[in-house]
Amino acid sequence: MHIPDGFLDPLVAGLFWLASAAAIGLAVRRARGELGDERTPLLGVIAAGIFAAQMLNWPIPGGTSAHFVGGAFAGILLGPSLGVLAMTAVVTIQALVFGDGGIIALGSNLFAIAVVNVVIGYGLFRVLRDTHESGAAFIAGWAAVIASALVVALGVGFSSAFAYEVATTVTIMAGGHAILGVIEGAITAGVYAYVAAARPDLVPTRFENKNPSPDVSAWWT
Repeated sequence: MHIPDGFLDPLVAGLFWLASAAAIGLAVRRARGELGDERTPLLGVIAAGIFAAQMLNWPIPGGTSAHFVGGAFAGILLGPSLGVLAMTAVVTIQALVFGDGGIIALGSNLFAIAVVNVVIGYGLFRVLRDTHESGAAFIAGWAAVIASALVVALGVGFSSAFAYEVATTVTIMAGGHAILGVIEGAITAGVYAYVAAARPDLVPTRFENKNPSPDVSAWWT
């Protein structure tokens, strides 16, 4: 899913950088009040685990790749703010140290993987968790990876530097990740169920006031 350099023209890359900077800056501001609670020790552990899992890539048509994303899982356990920061660290280190995704395209990769994937996954889990927690984790992981793939598809599709149009990029990315997202959802649900059973005190949704509507909108204010 990481976009390499050369796929985005300067306008599209610049817009992604602005959007990522705004979202990550907001996450930093909101995370200040969350540091020191039960989730803080998990941040580094979750980031390291997701980092290792993301290093396993397989190519898909068009020049990009697919892999386990993990943003939904980070959002579920850490909340949206700390989840965004954890995924920001993962994506940035991958680009700067391992060359997984371009430097110019880093803003787009951050927005798709560290912002959209986390917030969508977190929001869906909050909406569905009262029905079935593991099922909600599965849907959150599956849908969040499709949402991230759509962001990537729209970015490269609208870019004048990329050879394929939006219809092609959306079909390939969304279609491919709808299938691969089943694996993402299964891993998300399985790991969440294990953590919830072994350490329920570390699952924030277990001690939050249950609310059928997500507080994602509040995160942006």
